[in-house]
Amino acid sequence: MPKFPALTHPPQERAYLFGIERKGESPLLSLRDSLAELARLSETAGLRVVGQDYQRIQKADANTLIGSGKVEQLRQRVNDTGAEVVIFDEELAPRHLREIERALGEEVRVLDRTALILDIFAQHAHSREGALQVQLAQYEYRLPRLTRAWTHLARQSGGAAGRGGTGGVGLRGPGETQLEIDRREVARHIAHLQRELEKVRAHRSRYRLQRKRSGIPVVALVGYTNAGKSTLLNAIAHTELYTADQLFATLDPTTRRIRLPQRHEVLLTDTVGFIQKLPSTLVAAFHATLEEIGEADLLVHVVDITHPNAAEQAQAVHQTLKELEIVDLPIVTALNKSDQLQLSEETRAQLLTNPSAILISALHGEGVPALLARIESALFETLTPVRVRLPATAGNLIQMFYRLGCVESVTPGASGVIICGRLPGYLMETFREFIAPPLSKDHR
Repeated sequence: MPKFPALTHPPQERAYLFGIERKGESPLLSLRDSLAELARLSETAGLRVVGQDYQRIQKADANTLIGSGKVEQLRQRVNDTGAEVVIFDEELAPRHLREIERALGEEVRVLDRTALILDIFAQHAHSREGALQVQLAQYEYRLPRLTRAWTHLARQSGGAAGRGGTGGVGLRGPGETQLEIDRREVARHIAHLQRELEKVRAHRSRYRLQRKRSGIPVVALVGYTNAGKSTLLNAIAHTELYTADQLFATLDPTTRRIRLPQRHEVLLTDTVGFIQKLPSTLVAAFHATLEEIGEADLLVHVVDITHPNAAEQAQAVHQTLKELEIVDLPIVTALNKSDQLQLSEETRAQLLTNPSAILISALHGEGVPALLARIESALFETLTPVRVRLPATAGNLIQMFYRLGCVESVTPGASGVIICGRLPGYLMETFREFIAPPLSKDHR
């Protein structure tokens, strides 16, 4: 099976960036800001940006997306800058990719934003699960694009049949046959990776079930890439996760048990960072990991408040959560990197108009105690009245009610106990199947 070509080879490859602005559309980031983000992604992948350009289009050209005239102009600029890679700031259709490659020549590789992000993920996935997820996303992305992906696909033996000549009626040329062989091979790898990831998903489901039985709530850190989630986890849990001022510096999720100010314990999970135009192949491949966010009891949305597009980045996170159908979880907002801000009291007050927002510096620890107190309040101070009928075999749930809830009355029975009291909201799902209707006034 051919290997995926790596993007990074010393010395750094030269990359030329190209943006698309479609008339009538209102993207989350402006063209200028989106290209700046693409430049950072390119640098994270180990490339050196040597130039950039863009095209405003009313309607996509059927062959090259941007039109033959602009492609010729792009070819000239690539030649002038000595660029070896051209990166488009959106996902290219297979036909567009193929035609642009053909126009620019064999010495220039054409990538799109999705391929670039996939390469960064491949560099940063260190766990077996992360590697499986990235491989699956890469194969699913490349399957419809198997043209110049590997060099052996271009090799064809001589003879009329090799070019569609008269070497035999109904015979297919060896180039086409090799392409079909590669497609079947890629499909086989996709099926294998999906089976392996299903095992991961089953393992995670069992782990989540055990976690719910323990009664320890889960808090997931979410946010735009490079917002400071790993730095915040390091500050809270006193760990030493890798951090760097680059996009997607960490990829594999990490969970640590921490103790809140009032001695309650929670599991704090650092998750993969989000980004605008997050490739659908990544969302699908990382489904098992992203499920961890949906299964959390509380989200902490970490926002880089110093970024000029902080509001747009926050919006991108909320859009991604919506796409993942995560809409009902409580959220506490941590406005990070406050140590880099010079704020008047009036501006500081404006930033904190969101009642769930806390201004923090994960790097220096400022505001982190207040954030932990806010998390504890959101999880434990709002108690829901409930009446549950627990069997004698559910000793762990009885202990959990006493330990984490507020018991008001206990009625022993032949097969168990009925407990009336109040529970933190995050525990309601754990006790749902045992909830009994409240007593009527005649039986109180």
